[in-house]
This record gives sequence, C-alpha cells and structure tokens, in this order.
Amino acid sequence: MTVTWEELGWERVAAGVGRVRLPGWDCTAGLVVGAGAVLMVDAGSSLAEGALLRARAGELTGSRVTHLALTHPHFDHVFGAAAFAGAEVFAAVGMDTVPAEELRADAVRNGLDEAAATEAADTLVRPRHLVSGEWTLDLGGGRQVLLANVGPGHTAHDLAVLVPGTPGGPGVPGSPETVFCGDLVEESGEPQAGPDAVPSHWPAALDRLLDLGGEDALYVPGHGAVVDAAFVRAQRDALAARFGVSR
Repeated sequence: MTVTWEELGWERVAAGVGRVRLPGWDCTAGLVVGAGAVLMVDAGSSLAEGALLRARAGELTGSRVTHLALTHPHFDHVFGAAAFAGAEVFAAVGMDTVPAEELRADAVRNGLDEAAATEAADTLVRPRHLVSGEWTLDLGGGRQVLLANVGPGHTAHDLAVLVPGTPGGPGVPGSPETVFCGDLVEESGEPQAGPDAVPSHWPAALDRLLDLGGEDALYVPGHGAVVDAAFVRAQRDALAARFGVSR
C-alpha cells in the first residue's frame, strides 16, 4: 500500500515535493523526489531527528536519501546530517569553516539536550560540495533542481533550493515552482538576526530569491507556513527598514 505525505505528517507542496515542520523549533525539512534519486533539504536538530527524517523519506519514496542540501549553518538545520549516511552533502561555500563547538554551544543555549548536542557536534558532517554560485542537480526522470548561493543574509552562508514546476496537460494539473528559502524567510515569527547575520545584504538576498522563483512560485520558509512572492517582498521591505538598508 502506498503511504501518502499526509499520513506521515508531511505537507505535499507540489508534484514530488513536500516538507515537514519539525517540533521544538518549528524548523522545516524538505524532500524532492526524482527517478532513482532523493534530495533532502536540511536535516533537523539532532541525530535522532535526522534518523526520523531519513526513515520517513524512505517510507514515502521507497528509496534512500541520495542528496542533502543544507540551507545554512544553524544547529536546528544541520545537526541531523550524520544520519544520512552515503548522501552527497551540499552547502554554500564557507559553511565548512563554521566550528562545530560554536554550533553545539548555540544548540545548548537554545534548549537542546547537552548530550544530544555533543553527539551531533562530534559527528558533524562537513559538506563535500560547496556552492559559490549555482549548481544544478539531476535527480533523474527529467527533474533538475537548482542550488543557489543567494546570501549572505541570515548568515554568511545561505543556500536556496529551486525546484522547477511541472507543466500540466489534459486532465493533469501542473505544479508551480518551489523555492526552499532556509531562514532567509520566516513566517512563524520575525526573522532572527543573530551575531552571524549580515543585515546589510539580507534584503538583496531576498531579491535574488524572488528572481529565482518569480511571481507565481511557492516559497518555503525555514520556519512557518508556505508563503507567496508578495510575502517575501513585504519581508524584504521590513528587513530593509529594520536595518536601515537603502532600497
């Protein structure tokens, strides 16, 4: 029997594209299914959460996760990465230089169990593939996904994932483009600007997201509900005003 996205607590965003909002920090993880290849976007906040994501992805697709894209170096998005054994790991250039101890300390400050934080930091997976501009992944079956280094903004190392839409046909609806934004966009609260943020460049990073997806795309934030281009533009303008960035 085929298991649906909804039965496993996931939201189907487009054909072969879904996401789940994880408990604790309301962090999003995404899934993109090709023909013989599966991409996970972000890995959760601990090895246990990463293992659960991997297992659920296997139930949904019947395949293992072959590719993992990490949108930025914060513990709630990367600490589950070691659970994806054998996956090709992608991130923005420079993300491999972020100290594991810095991530561990931030995780503990934000309420992650210290033993879980230490375990994740000790086994932290460094990305093998570092994206400085754009990188196209071929997931098979005509599905190509674009990884784009659109930062800095929320951090110095922000990666977006663009999943092209699919055309419709007689009796078959098409699906829109989907952009996984990481924490460049947040819906469930005000965007968080920590000490590693680059506020002066953040509005421009959102402009690049809008250029990638266009007016009709679905934008998947790092935290919160899926939004549209109008929401992203409004958040861009609010960030520009908040940080005194000239538009």
